[in-house]
Parts: sequence; structure tokens; C-alpha cells
Amino acid sequence: MGGACKRWRSFLRSKEFISIRKLAGLLEEWLYVLTVNAEGRESYWEVFDCLGNKHHQLPQMPGHIKAAFGIVVLNGKLLVMGGHSMIDESGSVSTDVYQYDSYLNRWSKMASMNVARYDFACAEVNGMVYAVGGFGIDGESLSCAEVYDPDQDKWTVIESLRRPRWGCFACGFGGKLYIMGGRSSFTIGNSRSVDVYNPKSHTWGEMKKGCVMVTAHAVLEKKLFCIEWKNQRKLSIFNPEDNSWKMEPVPVTGSSSIRFQFGILDGKLLLFSLQGNPGYNTLLYNPNAAPESQWQTCDIKPSGACLCTVTIKA
Repeated sequence: MGGACKRWRSFLRSKEFISIRKLAGLLEEWLYVLTVNAEGRESYWEVFDCLGNKHHQLPQMPGHIKAAFGIVVLNGKLLVMGGHSMIDESGSVSTDVYQYDSYLNRWSKMASMNVARYDFACAEVNGMVYAVGGFGIDGESLSCAEVYDPDQDKWTVIESLRRPRWGCFACGFGGKLYIMGGRSSFTIGNSRSVDVYNPKSHTWGEMKKGCVMVTAHAVLEKKLFCIEWKNQRKLSIFNPEDNSWKMEPVPVTGSSSIRFQFGILDGKLLLFSLQGNPGYNTLLYNPNAAPESQWQTCDIKPSGACLCTVTIKA
């Protein structure tokens, strides 16, 4: 349909189209898994449908091959931002932003960020995308932050963090932006503090009870699920309503893997093994099941090691 004419293509790319599909109950859930092959030289996006069946691969993203980029889902579309690439054996940090539209099955280049960065935190809050911290062009740690308005296709600089922060991640709760994990130049080792940005007042606040050295994270049913490097067999679960944490042991039965990456599908948390051994199962955690039935194994597996995932309803 998008190939018929510019008017149809514009409509398929609009927020109005996805809003109509949502009202009609026609949105479908898809799991996008960034996978790397056995040699570790090539990465590609695999797409699984709502039943966990492997559906297709995305077209190759334009531009140079990058690492340490940011990914966000916005209006049913995948955004890939920034990152670090190797060009002629010299490092290059990018401001590029690309958007994948599943309706048109193609990538488009969007407005570039104001600051080139990699290994930074990013998330969507109230229909806006935030990019915070990371490393800059010369490898310097950054405290600067900016926000993307999709209606204007424009990035705007906002108030900076109180200190540089990198290797961190972001998520949105209650209309606020939370920055967790990673490292800060003002701390020895890893930072446990949580930076909280309020878009209404355009100010940063701070919480003391955070997580450190997070190797996997995902938001499910308005709660944050993490695994910390020091304890790979426990889920750390953050409830933003009362800023509390609780621990959920990861059972050894089903998968003895000690390294995981998360995925979200059908209201359940998937734990993909990073061991690279086909003998390891994918674990499934259902927070709404009875305690004795919350943990199961499932057959959903990417074709290679899972680097990261996003869930898109479109």
C-alpha cells in the first residue's frame, strides 16, 4: 500500500493510522531481537510474532555498522540512535538517528542528535525520546541531555545531569525519566544513585536506592526488572509507586545459564541465555501466575546470541 502513492505512504507513517488500528483492536505485538552470528561479526534484527514464531529479518540498517547505540520504541516504530562505529580503523561517534517502519518495511533517516554519543541512556516518556550522558567524540564522559519531538522531528537540549554518567540505562515511569546503573565521575566504582527528570518542571532530582552493574533490564507492567552482574541468578524488581525493590530468585531448573538478556512478549519476561550453547533453554517468568507456576521454559530462541530486544505493538 505504501508503494501506491505518496499520500498513502504518508498516511501509513502517521500516528493517526496506528491510533485507528489501536481503537479497532488490530494492533499486533512483535518482539524484535538484535542477534549476532556465531563469529560475532554480523548483527541483524530478527522478528518474532505474538506466538513466539520467527517471522522475518529486518532490512539492513543504513549507515556504518555501530555498537553502543541507543534503541527506543516510539509510536510503534523502532528508533536507533548514535553509537560508535569503526571507519578506516579510526573510531567515529555518531549523531545519526534512523527509524524503522514495519508498515513500510524500511528505514528512514530522522533529525540528528545535537551531541554525538555512545554508551548512553535513552527512553521514551510521554511521546518524547530522551538521550542522556554517555561518551562523546573524544571519549569524554558526558552529562548533557536532549529530547526528541517526533511531531517536529527535532532534538532540543535540556538541563544536564549534575555529573557525567555513562554505561547507564533509562526508563519512564509516571511521566518521569529515570536514569539508573552505569558509572559516574563523582563516584568510586559504579553508581547506585538514580537521576530522575521531571519534564513538567524541567528539573533533575535524585534517589539513593538504585541498582549497580546491570547486565539486563526491561519494563513490564509498570515495574522494572533487572539482573545485576554480582548476582546473575536473581531478578531485582523495582516498583516506582513506592520506590521499593524486591528480589526474585531465578531457578536453576530449566536453564543453568548464568548470563541472560531480556525480552517481553505477551505480558511475560523472557530470559535468553547468552552462553551461546543451543542446550540452554529460554526461561519465561509470568508475574501474574501462581507462585509455583511463575517460572517455565519456552521454545523462543534467536538464531544467535541476543544483544538486545524491544517489543513493538503495531
